[in-house]
Amino acid sequence: MSVNVSSKLTNSEYDKLITNSFKNSKIKEKSIITGTVVSIENEIVTIDVGLKSEGRVPLSEFSRPGHSAEINVGDTTEVFIENVDNANGETSLSREKAVKQKAWHDLQESFSNNQIVTGMPFNRVKGGMSVDLNGVTAFLPGSQIDTRQIVKDTKELLNKPLELLILKMDKYRGNIVVSRKAITENELKEQRKELLSSIEEGSIIEGKVKNLTDYGAFIDLGGLDGLVHVTDISWTKINNPSDVLELNQSIKVKVLKFDEELSRLSLGIKQLTPNPWDNVHDSIKQDDVINCKVTNINDSQINITINDTYDGIVSLSELTWLKKPPHPSKIVNLNDIVEVKILEIDDDKKRINCSLKQMKDNPWMKLEENYNINDSFETEIVNVVDFGIFVKVHDEIDGMVHVSDLSWDEKECDSILKNLKKGDKIKVKILDINVDKERISLGVKHLNNDPIQEYLKKNPLKTKVTGKISEIDEKGIKVELDSENKVFGYIKKMNLSKDKNEQKTDRFANGENVDSVIISIDNKMRVLNLSIKELEIQDEKEALSKYGSSASGASLGDILGSVLKK
Repeated sequence: MSVNVSSKLTNSEYDKLITNSFKNSKIKEKSIITGTVVSIENEIVTIDVGLKSEGRVPLSEFSRPGHSAEINVGDTTEVFIENVDNANGETSLSREKAVKQKAWHDLQESFSNNQIVTGMPFNRVKGGMSVDLNGVTAFLPGSQIDTRQIVKDTKELLNKPLELLILKMDKYRGNIVVSRKAITENELKEQRKELLSSIEEGSIIEGKVKNLTDYGAFIDLGGLDGLVHVTDISWTKINNPSDVLELNQSIKVKVLKFDEELSRLSLGIKQLTPNPWDNVHDSIKQDDVINCKVTNINDSQINITINDTYDGIVSLSELTWLKKPPHPSKIVNLNDIVEVKILEIDDDKKRINCSLKQMKDNPWMKLEENYNINDSFETEIVNVVDFGIFVKVHDEIDGMVHVSDLSWDEKECDSILKNLKKGDKIKVKILDINVDKERISLGVKHLNNDPIQEYLKKNPLKTKVTGKISEIDEKGIKVELDSENKVFGYIKKMNLSKDKNEQKTDRFANGENVDSVIISIDNKMRVLNLSIKELEIQDEKEALSKYGSSASGASLGDILGSVLKK
């Protein structure tokens, strides 16, 4: 029986088979090798690396931070061999360690050569962002994100590739710090160098608004910043640069001043257009009436813009005919369109002075047509101050009632004032009208007659009166003459008696009735000056005229003695 041999191995073919069967025997643990994906099941990727057993790797190791895994059966991939045929007869593999080891090697070369790397920010953390560098996580500090301005919302950078420079590497601790700012700084240096070579005063450059402050706007010109002062933004006054400009807005500016040594630029925006003040007198005349917009309100004036081109003001005194005008915000509102009269064009201050009140007739000119001195009327309190009250009289005219004119009894004036408030109705009497000084004086107490004057009508000077002693002091005594109308008199010590030895206050007691003569009136203290001494002199003269004369040689005692005998 013969055997038919279809083929026979040559020595070279046999050697090849032996070599292929042992070629993977040189695979070492703790090394990186390329394998083939044979299956993906239950979040596990099975990889054939040419050993007796296949290795398994979690599917999560094939995904970048924030992304799903991208791996398919048949794909080849590099893995790190942990163990070959371990106690369970399996080969332990790691995709993550393979990626990191290769990435660390590449990143180390980039760091050593100061080369740019590309990273993908995938998470915001305290102080900065986490960045994926081909499988290795690095830290991007907030201060290293940008040179030109602080990025307030880093969310816009997530999952977008960024060019970065590695600032620090520590493989032992697994730390990498990267910077975006370092790249932009280098770019800015080149741009700045190019800009400085071409810049000069009067140049017109395009830039971007980098920052806005109360005093101006910083413009990024590409490697160099310049300042546009708030007064150089517009020919008209603006309250804040943010009213006109926006962050990151592209804008053209003119170089006003360039300090080459300090690399400091003063820029202007309004200088790109002709100065409207050169032709102001052609378009606006004194006494013109113009509609304008209220742009600002403060304690002393309102600011307006005329024809959207010129700054104007209406001072407090030109807002209203009121002598004590309210706060300007009570008269106009911001952005109101108001009609004003041109008073003056101030070329030096580049300002137009205007009037709002002169759009109305002066109410003082018509006041005397409607009111006369001694007229009384009911009105409303518009303000209460320490020294009195202001009340509405006519149109924009207010009148004042001094605190001392609230009552004939000055002791009551302060308490009356404290009880009055804005908006209260009150009746007043006109005491005086002065149109030239635009002043009207009013009183409340004058609605009733002065009780002292009424008392004097009934009891003129030199009249004998009787009153009750209410107070006694070292200088004299106070006498109540009319308790109902609170009329008082005062007898000074020297007027207590004709006899100096009897000019003593201790001769009298509170509550006693006393006779005296009215000798004068003290308008300041609002009391009647009385005298017992004058009464004694009057009595003596009366007795002499009745019972004798000074020429007879008889004394008052003799006369009175004879009278008593009768």
